[in-house]
Amino acid sequence: MKRAIRLLAAPAAALAVGASAASATAASAVTPPTPAPPTVNPTPPAGTPVAPHMKLELHGVGGLPLFALMGRRIVLRGVVTPYVAGQSVKVSVYREGHRVEMRIVSVLPMRNGSGQFRIDFASRDAGLLQVRAAHYASPQQAEFTARSPRFRFVWPNLGPGSQGQSVRLLQSELNVLHYVVPLSGTFDEGTGRALVAFRKMSGLERVEYAGTGVFDRIAHGGGSFHVHDPGDGRHVEADLTRQVLAEIERGGHVRALYTMSSGKPSTPTVIGRFQVYSKTPGENTHGMVDSNYFIRGYAIHGYHEVPTYAASHGCLRIPIPDAPAVFGWVQMGTPVDVYNENGGGSHRVSGHAGP
Repeated sequence: MKRAIRLLAAPAAALAVGASAASATAASAVTPPTPAPPTVNPTPPAGTPVAPHMKLELHGVGGLPLFALMGRRIVLRGVVTPYVAGQSVKVSVYREGHRVEMRIVSVLPMRNGSGQFRIDFASRDAGLLQVRAAHYASPQQAEFTARSPRFRFVWPNLGPGSQGQSVRLLQSELNVLHYVVPLSGTFDEGTGRALVAFRKMSGLERVEYAGTGVFDRIAHGGGSFHVHDPGDGRHVEADLTRQVLAEIERGGHVRALYTMSSGKPSTPTVIGRFQVYSKTPGENTHGMVDSNYFIRGYAIHGYHEVPTYAASHGCLRIPIPDAPAVFGWVQMGTPVDVYNENGGGSHRVSGHAGP
């Protein structure tokens, strides 16, 4: 992971800049003295010392909120401006507010007049971390400090039944990407459904399990849904390529993402732009729950079986626990855009579409 996070710290002390005043014109024996012009703050001449400051860069963290994987080394790089020879910085690593590591590192020169230092570290324990760096005042340079953003070391191998802060962070990352997921800290069925949808979008194996592959994708911005038809206003998009269903707000903003199963090759889902023309709450005789019909017998509905691949008789199946929320958001007349980037699906409307 190569994402860099930069934070510019305010210096703890500033260097005083002197100001000079213009002298008055000498008095003449005949002419009265000319008043002195008002005192102004002149622009400091070139080469005037500036207040020293420091910025920190973290390499090996990513995501939103920020995280790093347990056991992997991350690198902290600090840049000090200006560079003064012979100076050092105290770098402290805090986990959950307690200092767990401290090093004194020398500031080395760079070609642009600044200095730099580096440390690397890893953690075998999960927790919220922050790096703090301090240069204490010396005869050559003033005091200044900087702090990194907080980030969390997480355990990546998570599955059904897992609990704790690593699960909560996974849920938070999925939530930021608009996957419908609880924020409970427990890896339950809802977390599994959201994770499968993320894996579909990321091109990973479609299983209810997180690992380094999932967290690496998250850290590098993977798993985002790209709206196919942003000009359709408030609408639903069914991506048959990735087998996900998306609720899209006006302006092309993703509201919610769900795992989905569309029509199998022998009974493909029809492709095109449609509108919801009928809504049937509850379960019907075909086992369809909270159905939203968009053309003939094709509907978005909950179903007891929603494989990770296309398996329906043409409808867009979603898990039954997700069906009430989708039914509540979809309205009569809501556009439904169905597409397949791989060329699957059908442009012919079947009279025998079903669940």
